[in-house]
Amino acid sequence: MALSGQTPAGGAALRGHRVPGATPRGQPPARAAPRTPGPSLPFTKMAAAVTRGARRFPPGGGGPEAGPFGGAMPRAAVLLWLLLPGLAALEPLSVGLAIGVASALTGYLSHPSFYCSYVECCPGAGHRLNATALREQLDGRLFGQHLAKEVVLRAVTGFSNNPSPKKPLTLSLHGWAGTGKNFLSQLLARHVHPAGLRSKFVHLFLATLHFPHPQRVPLYQEQLQNWIRGNVSACAHSVFIFDEMDKMHQGLIDAIKPFLDYYEQVDGVSYRKAIFIFLSNAGGDLINKAALDFWTSGKRREDIQLKDLEPMLSVGVFNNKNSGLWHSSLIDRNLIDYFVPFLPLEHKHVKMCVRAEMIARGHEVDEKVVEAVADEMTYFPKEARIYSDKGCKTVQAKLDIHEDIAKAMD
Repeated sequence: MALSGQTPAGGAALRGHRVPGATPRGQPPARAAPRTPGPSLPFTKMAAAVTRGARRFPPGGGGPEAGPFGGAMPRAAVLLWLLLPGLAALEPLSVGLAIGVASALTGYLSHPSFYCSYVECCPGAGHRLNATALREQLDGRLFGQHLAKEVVLRAVTGFSNNPSPKKPLTLSLHGWAGTGKNFLSQLLARHVHPAGLRSKFVHLFLATLHFPHPQRVPLYQEQLQNWIRGNVSACAHSVFIFDEMDKMHQGLIDAIKPFLDYYEQVDGVSYRKAIFIFLSNAGGDLINKAALDFWTSGKRREDIQLKDLEPMLSVGVFNNKNSGLWHSSLIDRNLIDYFVPFLPLEHKHVKMCVRAEMIARGHEVDEKVVEAVADEMTYFPKEARIYSDKGCKTVQAKLDIHEDIAKAMD
């Protein structure tokens, strides 16, 4: 699936197109037909053009702070000019009243609070992330991940509250499948852009889908740069999520290094307010081993700190040829702000996932079903059965089976 950058604002005018109604070269101008008062065809076309323009988000627009109409005053002038033929027959008082109404209407329609209630806009300069709401949702749906919650919450809150960050926020989330990496990244995207993955300002890349062929890495690198450049030009607060980093071809991700660095601008574009999130299973074995060591030594899971895992994780990923970040300049130049470890989930965490899923479906929590679903999961080490080897990834599917059985018995 090829990616393409957005068309820059103010593209070149079309050439080779004759203006409708123009006289062909070499022919004398035709005599104009008598005109009658009232709107003519050009009037209708121009009015339609103004209407269409009011619904189109401006190329390269920066959201409300740039003015959602890309300049309300010029459109107000056009609207007034279109009304002049009809206003000429009115009295001066009526003309003044009509002009005032037209100006007020144009100003109201062009106000961000009105326009952005119908069309998604890029957040303005004063946008701040609601840390309280984010924490509540993390506490209610992300289980067993005290490190990930605290690190990400602190990172995104500080980044959001900083009016002039020195670089984009770059997070690398690591852990086995089903531990909550995708959930956290999508939740974070929704708090920046309410539409989440459906937002035109949130971009999800899947390594196996968007970059499948190793021989095309140079082409992918060029396309990726163009895509990021075009979308950050349109919205400085763009969010980019790279899933399956452990399946990313070596060297591919280094193409975005200039956008993550401490540059004020790159080719006239500032990337400092964008967010980049990498999701990877790489390093999961290291995290699991560290968690198991804590358990066997009698230490509490909650006593694990970021400093116990992050250095080991960054080095392990850097030296792992299957991490997508093998010998990457992103690590070598310290451009990844946080390596966020996701711990393996215990039996009690799986039960929390089952309860949350039942509530989300609008069902009463049945503890017998909760226990049954959690018991069906496979755990490691084989003798102790402490950690779920798939986290909560298959909870929904297993709960579906139990619901089907319950319906059949009814």
